[in-house]
Amino acid sequence: MPIEIHFRSPDGQVQVVSAEVGASIMETAVRQGVEGIIGQCGGSCACGTCHVRLAPADLDQFPDPDEMEDCMLDGVADGRSANSRLGCQLKLTERHHELVVLVPETQV
Repeated sequence: MPIEIHFRSPDGQVQVVSAEVGASIMETAVRQGVEGIIGQCGGSCACGTCHVRLAPADLDQFPDPDEMEDCMLDGVADGRSANSRLGCQLKLTERHHELVVLVPETQV
């Protein structure tokens, strides 16, 4: 069963994409051409250009950030918030069906 991700841009537009189990939110966004998600380091948690904000209802669907992600989030271009995550660290599983992901104003 495909996973549906609703990427909401800063101006309120929504791009709905289908994702596969095992992919990350960053991989899905880059493959589907979601504007505002760069993923410059290719998913190695080394750049912060896949910063996203999860909808509050979706926060508990993923494990808490590990120490490396936590450190990278402190330096994201658009500023960290309570629901900030790096899309490369958010792997999709069978339990995910529909997610809302807020794309920040800038990644650089």
